[in-house]
Amino acid sequence: MTATTMSAPSHGATRVLKVLSALLLLAVGGIHLFLVFDGVGGTLGVLFVLNAVAAVVLAIGMLVLRGRLLKLATVLSLLFLLASLASLLLALTVGLFGITEVWSFTLVPQTVVVDAIGIVVLAITTVVVLRRAKAA
Repeated sequence: MTATTMSAPSHGATRVLKVLSALLLLAVGGIHLFLVFDGVGGTLGVLFVLNAVAAVVLAIGMLVLRGRLLKLATVLSLLFLLASLASLLLALTVGLFGITEVWSFTLVPQTVVVDAIGIVVLAITTVVVLRRAKAA
């Protein structure tokens, strides 16, 4: 590879990735908030509300932060989506905090897909943001 192909991504590409990441974070948070309004309550309902709040905060961070704080926001957002998907997969298999889930429950398949896509996009965004910071 030449030096031009390994150069830092353009500002426009970084901006697109940040917006896509924010939208996927909002989608994950929106799914969890919908489930609360659809009747999920108790401990799981509280955790879902916290998930939605965290998703909104991280999405805003992806759009407005710069520099070191943006690097932190991208890494935290990636970890957030990894934890969201891991929690669902644990609930589907062995249970989590005494909560077990079934594949046929409301929006479970869609949540897995959105989380997986979000993880891929945020992994790319994280690499781009960290590489861009090194190149600057």
